[in-house]
Amino acid sequence: MEFAGVHHVSLNVGDLEQTARFYTEILGLKVLPRPDFGFPGMWLDAGAQQIHLIQVDQHAAPEGQHFALRVEDVDVAARELTGKGVKVRGPFEIPGAGRQCFLRDPSGNLIELNQPA
Repeated sequence: MEFAGVHHVSLNVGDLEQTARFYTEILGLKVLPRPDFGFPGMWLDAGAQQIHLIQVDQHAAPEGQHFALRVEDVDVAARELTGKGVKVRGPFEIPGAGRQCFLRDPSGNLIELNQPA
């Protein structure tokens, strides 16, 4: 078996509408067509991968769990998000790995922005 990469990550969210606005209006991701699975959700285009949002009752973001979005310049991305009112931690230099910063979506999910070395 050989893998070609990650197709998508799925995130549980507490408020689909509010969290979807964050991913589309703040992060700039595009909405993709999604079949009706009988529960609220949304598929988003994140470049070569997708992010799938799934609304769940009484959602609590898992501690420490995160996913990373690759960016060309993490400093520029962090400044842009801060300017939009998003609380950003970092950027930080990770020796041998690159630069990264962290933020949370409205449902509390942790997102890393990663600029590889």
